[in-house]
Amino acid sequence: MKMKNPMLVVTDIDKSVEFYKKVFGFHVIMDFGANKTLTGGLALQSAETYKDFIGTKEISFGGNNFEIYFEEDDFDKFTEKLKELDIEYVHSIIEHSWGQRVVRFYDLDKHIIEVGENMKVVCKRFLDSGMTPEQVAERMNVPMKFINACLR
Repeated sequence: MKMKNPMLVVTDIDKSVEFYKKVFGFHVIMDFGANKTLTGGLALQSAETYKDFIGTKEISFGGNNFEIYFEEDDFDKFTEKLKELDIEYVHSIIEHSWGQRVVRFYDLDKHIIEVGENMKVVCKRFLDSGMTPEQVAERMNVPMKFINACLR
């Protein structure tokens, strides 16, 4: 058994492709019309065809019970890029207790997207601030093995 792709049901597949292209730089690598696979492994399926697949007349969006998670090495640059786009935020940038900065926003169909600072970048940021490896491990609540891997 092997998981292949997360798939999002979307109301307008072409607009959704354009959204993921603008925000993440994704492009279509497989086009089946009502289903498109983008770089990164994300698949999009038109709502009309999906309704037939599952035998329903109605699909709900915006349940706030699922998200797609990405990590970004240059978090500041990415969040600056978001400011140039028409994005509906779930919340602006926050810093979790372990030190990772994240932002959450909606795609066109109210699927939540989370983009977090790469955890190795968080580790290096703390180390560069003068914290000892042990202090970083405690702050991030990670084992020293992770910190040592970041030091390589």
